Amino acid sequence: MTIKDLNPAIVWNNFYELTRIPRPSKHEEKAVGYLYNFGKSLGLETIKDETGNIIIRKPAVPGMENRKGVILQGHIDMVPQKNADTEHDFLTDPISTWIDGEWVKAKGTTLGADNGIGVAMALSVLQSGDLKHGPVEVLVTVDEETGMTGARALKPGVLKGDILINLDSETEGELYIGCAGGLDATVTIPYRTEAVPEGYAACEVSVTGCNGGHSGMDIILYRANANKVLARVILPLLGDYGARLVSFEGGNMRNAIPREAKAVVLLPENRKAEALECVSALQDIVRSEYALTDPQLGITVSDAPKPSSCIDAGDAMRCIRFLMVSPEGVQRMSDQMPGLVETSNNTAIACTEDGAFVVKTLMRSSVDSAKDLLAEKMRAAAGLAGGEASFTGGYSGWAPNSSSPILHVMKDVYEKLYGKTPAVLAIHAGLECGIISGAYPHLDMVSCGPTIMSPHSPDERLNIASVEKCWNYLRNVLEAVPEK
Repeated sequence: MTIKDLNPAIVWNNFYELTRIPRPSKHEEKAVGYLYNFGKSLGLETIKDETGNIIIRKPAVPGMENRKGVILQGHIDMVPQKNADTEHDFLTDPISTWIDGEWVKAKGTTLGADNGIGVAMALSVLQSGDLKHGPVEVLVTVDEETGMTGARALKPGVLKGDILINLDSETEGELYIGCAGGLDATVTIPYRTEAVPEGYAACEVSVTGCNGGHSGMDIILYRANANKVLARVILPLLGDYGARLVSFEGGNMRNAIPREAKAVVLLPENRKAEALECVSALQDIVRSEYALTDPQLGITVSDAPKPSSCIDAGDAMRCIRFLMVSPEGVQRMSDQMPGLVETSNNTAIACTEDGAFVVKTLMRSSVDSAKDLLAEKMRAAAGLAGGEASFTGGYSGWAPNSSSPILHVMKDVYEKLYGKTPAVLAIHAGLECGIISGAYPHLDMVSCGPTIMSPHSPDERLNIASVEKCWNYLRNVLEAVPEK
């Protein structure tokens, strides 16, 4: 049995087709071409803008021409994450899916249900001949995961709808009416190098087995950050055992909590045994601290080829100390919505490159001033370490509107279908609604979707039953859209 055998068949078949097309962020060309041809093959008005966003328009069915226009919106790119022992090229290889009980998973990689399943549902609306709906537009954006480039480039006046239903949230039975804004931070700390001193042995220290996850949705789970764990291990080696740092490499996506990190260090041969005992003791401590959130976390040391140079001792200490003290994880919970993270920072990438220690983070907050304050803290910490911080890609959050007309319609439809009231929430993640509302302030917006667990990690999984519920719900919502 494959995902093509699941129900509703139209949705799962469309999702299957998307899993066959490589579409990591900034490399969505094949997927964009597929979407364009999909719309054209149905005889529908299909537009590709300069950025690669796709807009497909389907007219109202007879008798529903006077309904408000609905925009179904999602993004085509996916986060490319894989396990270290998985052979997979995200630029050329399709995603290999399998069914594990109630869930659809990928074999050693991210699944791409974020946001492939939402796009599949939108395509299914275009393809279906038995739906009752007013005018429908499908908007599929590019590069959501690494900068929301498609949403930012969307020009005013292109979209014609009155209502936008974003299909990029990840818990069935929940309706989202607000999200956090974001800001990318890059800290650069220059360092000097020197020849490797005599009497040192090279070792690679690795942190593996962290669960990682979505830096917005999963930040509240307080999972281990591999970059932070590795800095914690390296610091006493430098300060107490005279070790020297050669290189550091951890994480690869701003919006994914880093699962693995490694560093090459030089240990004095006459103190190597003591240093290894220190690492072992730290592993026991760290594993105990993260026993529930990251039970597979491990810290290993292996021999490495001896390099020709290493980082100046004082400069290396400044770099690692910065990584130790820079803000990480949940910074503040929301006063307005209990249980919601207001402000956070994900120390996503840390690496040595071209004479500089570079740290890249993604800051999120539903309060713009709190996000600005967090940026100033990063700038101050970078300055104390002899480096500089730069900030790019900032965007504001999506302010909740509890009086939204389409929200009330969607609540009523859910209650009639499933006999209970859906939860109405805001999310600590960067939905595109906030950016789109800047160009289209008149849009009435709500976000919904089926249940996805552990997005942005190889543990990503899509709940099968929730897909059918969400599809049935979407069909009924489209039928219930009010008149203009």
